[in-house]
Amino acid sequence: MAASSFDAAGARITIFRALLQTIARHGKGRIALEDPERQPITYGRLVLGALVLGRKLASLTSRGEHVGVLLPNMQGMAVTLFSLFAYGRVPALLNFTAGVRNLRAAAEVAQLKTIVTSRRFVEKGELDEEVAALGEGRRVVYLEDVRKQITSLDKALGALQSLFPGLVHRSYEAGPDEAAVILFTSGTEGKPKGVVLSHANIVSNARQVFAHAGGAISERDIFMNPLPAFHSFGLTAGMMVPLLHGMKVVLYPSPLHYKQVPKLIGDMKATFLLATDTFLQGYARAAEANDLGSVRYVVAGAERVKAETKRMWEPYGTTILEGYGCTECSPVLAVNTPQAMREGTVGKLLPGIEAKLEPVEGIPEGGRLTVRGPNVMAGYLDPEEPGRVIPPEGGWHDTGDIVVLDDGFVAIRGRAKRFAKLGGEMVSLAAVETMVAKVWPDQNHVVVGLPDPRKGEQLILVTEKPDADRATLQEAAKEQGFPELWVPRAILVTQAIPVLGNGKIDYGATRELAASRRSLL
Repeated sequence: MAASSFDAAGARITIFRALLQTIARHGKGRIALEDPERQPITYGRLVLGALVLGRKLASLTSRGEHVGVLLPNMQGMAVTLFSLFAYGRVPALLNFTAGVRNLRAAAEVAQLKTIVTSRRFVEKGELDEEVAALGEGRRVVYLEDVRKQITSLDKALGALQSLFPGLVHRSYEAGPDEAAVILFTSGTEGKPKGVVLSHANIVSNARQVFAHAGGAISERDIFMNPLPAFHSFGLTAGMMVPLLHGMKVVLYPSPLHYKQVPKLIGDMKATFLLATDTFLQGYARAAEANDLGSVRYVVAGAERVKAETKRMWEPYGTTILEGYGCTECSPVLAVNTPQAMREGTVGKLLPGIEAKLEPVEGIPEGGRLTVRGPNVMAGYLDPEEPGRVIPPEGGWHDTGDIVVLDDGFVAIRGRAKRFAKLGGEMVSLAAVETMVAKVWPDQNHVVVGLPDPRKGEQLILVTEKPDADRATLQEAAKEQGFPELWVPRAILVTQAIPVLGNGKIDYGATRELAASRRSLL
């Protein structure tokens, strides 16, 4: 089935309604979900499970209530999400890797009264402290307990309701612009922000991606998604894109299991994989002979894909498609496709997205990207006025990224916050990292800017290469035609560069690491 053009008006429906439309096109019997427990469920069973569980959760909550969800990326997560969507509740997806402080802050800003989790997950993930903190003044609902309370009558009623799921949903159906989910930013620059995405935001983004793919994706594809649903890339690209277009999605609870993920890919014959550069390197190194051969395409986001990563995947005949987005945009803004791919870019903007570039002093090429479209968030939760959502002004969201637009392709020059001012000149930290990566492609490197009394800022290289030396970088910069200014003033070797739970480099923690050891450099 070829992808159709994006229909913005048709995407103005709830996520549950979009799932029912998918079932009407593809049938209830198609496999929707599978995970490591190897008990696949069909689209029909997904709806049945959502209605039965949703009815129980609805008895504990109210329509429109924000409900905390602390679950791994498994079938139970997907069923729980659709159960809340079906009955007009708003899941707030909690990042269980964020630590107690950030989880508390997220629960407060989202005004959570109820947390849905799993005893097995809490035990295996050693999350007792986190759940205890979240449970202070809130109800904690364990899915195992809910399942025990489901009677034969509940199952019979659910089976009856599943014959007419649209009628059941209609009683609780939200407007397309009402909140569908709440996600939280990583919190590396302070308290996490609550990002409110509407139903139209997520359905639009899922359909924008499908239309943009131009036939590269079909209902025959099998998506492998090891990314957590609390990360918007994992939620929309990894779960909603396949489920709202009749595909099977294989969920896995942790992208960090470098041996297990490739094995499951091989067993499932997955054709699409969503990952970050860091994870792709880990999978390629750990994979056995026949694990990755079925993967036609990898969609990579969150960080730049290194040349070394592409080289590692070449033997499998896999095409790595770099994409770009942010939580506030549901998240996908641009992605390369097999039909329109350009090296050094993150592809063309998705259909329906407007863009403008704001000039940035000291940066002659490109500008700060601001976007507007049906996938741009409803707004941020107001931390000062609980319950209020602060919408983006005029519908425009400032991404904070410095980009160049060329023939529709987006080339990222770096975060506005990831430029350093050295002697009056703006230097992209990402560009310096690219230079370093060409010298030492087998390790990870991060460049940070720290205050300098003479030049304003100085560059510090934080690297995993044990014998990194400045003289080699000086020679490389000269050979590549880069100024001496680009060569980091000092080098800090560390065993592992800090990484967030969603696979992104934790730049805040890396900068703190460099600052704490500055006197030793």
